[in-house]
Amino acid sequence: MPEQSLHNQLKKWYSKPSDRLEEVVEGFIVDIVRGDLLVEVQTGNFSTIRDKLGKLLKTRNLRLVHPVPERKWITKIDGEKVTRRASPMRGRLEKIFNELIYIPSLPANPRFSMEVLLVHMEETLVNDGLGSWRRRRWSVQDRKLLSVLSSLLFKKPEDYLSLLPETLQRSFTSRNLSKASNLSPSLARKMVYCLSRIGVIEQEGKHGRSKSYKLSK
Repeated sequence: MPEQSLHNQLKKWYSKPSDRLEEVVEGFIVDIVRGDLLVEVQTGNFSTIRDKLGKLLKTRNLRLVHPVPERKWITKIDGEKVTRRASPMRGRLEKIFNELIYIPSLPANPRFSMEVLLVHMEETLVNDGLGSWRRRRWSVQDRKLLSVLSSLLFKKPEDYLSLLPETLQRSFTSRNLSKASNLSPSLARKMVYCLSRIGVIEQEGKHGRSKSYKLSK
């Protein structure tokens, strides 16, 4: 599986000597068990583990650990030809909302916490004609961790407000957020939606045709 190296490296980086790894809990294999805390390392789409998280959170404390690549190097293998380059795209912590959109209400659960790791990683692609059309049929052979730059732990709903820029006005739209944070309009909309589902912002009214929001009391 293309995520295997990255997943295993992050699990090793995050675990402590006293942790129990790959343990079965209520019918699910959990990456790390640390006392009464379950830790799930997820390098892919959150939609694939939505049901698993929901069921475990009914009775257990659970932390979701997810990497966001601040910078990524791409190695391409085309027969005997191998090339390596740095992707021009740069990541930032706010990109977690691209995944959080699949589980927008879980951060409001007092048993849930999430740690976002800003990382450098390498992605290896092979020209086998079997991959996604978005990659022109190149397949992802593997993803590897190069380094962990920083981490940010979200324990309670209010912690997510730290991702809002200080320059944002008291009443704001997703467009205001997009400009103030230099985010794409799509990502800003996802961020506003998730924050409203978490319960830390609420709709105040409308500014033209756009919904306006304010911090919840």
